[in-house]
Amino acid sequence: MSIKIERGLFKFDSIDYHAVLCVPVDADVKEIRKRYLNIARRLHPDSCASASAEEKQLAGELLSKLVNPAYEKLSQERTRTEYMVVLSQIGKRLVQESASVDLSSDPARQLAGSPNVEQLYRTMILKIAETQYDSLTKAVQIIGYVSELNLVYLMRTAGKKFDKAPPTPASIKVTSKNSENTDTTILQTAANKEDTSISNYLRRAQELMKKNQFAQARVELQDAIKLAPNNSRCHSLIGVVYLKQNQTTMAKVHFDRALQLDPNDQMASEGKRKIEQVMGQKSGTAVKTAPPTQASKQPEKSGGGLFGGLFGGKKK
Repeated sequence: MSIKIERGLFKFDSIDYHAVLCVPVDADVKEIRKRYLNIARRLHPDSCASASAEEKQLAGELLSKLVNPAYEKLSQERTRTEYMVVLSQIGKRLVQESASVDLSSDPARQLAGSPNVEQLYRTMILKIAETQYDSLTKAVQIIGYVSELNLVYLMRTAGKKFDKAPPTPASIKVTSKNSENTDTTILQTAANKEDTSISNYLRRAQELMKKNQFAQARVELQDAIKLAPNNSRCHSLIGVVYLKQNQTTMAKVHFDRALQLDPNDQMASEGKRKIEQVMGQKSGTAVKTAPPTQASKQPEKSGGGLFGGLFGGKKK
């Protein structure tokens, strides 16, 4: 098998190890190791027992020629640091030279014009990783498309401003008969599922909060914030979790962030009011608060506790 990739960072005489493993370029060692083990299990001969001889050979070559070298490079602190310096220089050089970069996939063009590049980039990478090596014959092509995303991300973080925003995913028509368009669909699906992914995190967190399982709820919300750092709902909910755990400082940080993103966030406003009451009681001083809203005039329901009425009804 001749492995040749001519997209993204590969076009600039650089092997994109992050694209091979499908991890963000700022992934830490723990995330890299977890992803490597997942891929290695997929490509291991025992996992390919029912595959054809050709597929077994392909899996072995992907593992030995791409995946293992990528993990070796990124798992060691010294080599990973050196490699990250090279990637940063490539991004800065392309920006300084005002180089015209030819992007062959619509998702890469979408990322180039997105105002929320951090959020969209990470969401795309994580979704592609779920199926990257499901089809071994398309794995190399998908690595190329991921490398385009990495290239765009490096240029955007280095200050590159692309001239024109691409069409939204809803306006992109893809014909499944074309193999490259089929691969592009994988990337487009990742972008389209962003909102659904965040909603699932929030739903699970609220279910855990109703059961007073605040530690687990906090984990769900921390993952949601990684994907959507500018989502006010994520910040207001995790603020409630911290408040329930008597961590008022962290609660205030997230309530403040939620109100910065959405000044009309009722949950964050109520949370700050509760914190002010608590701090006023501790200091022995009266705290002036805004007149209570219609919602706050209603008595709290038993069993709901603080913010009980904001989570959508009684417990079942």
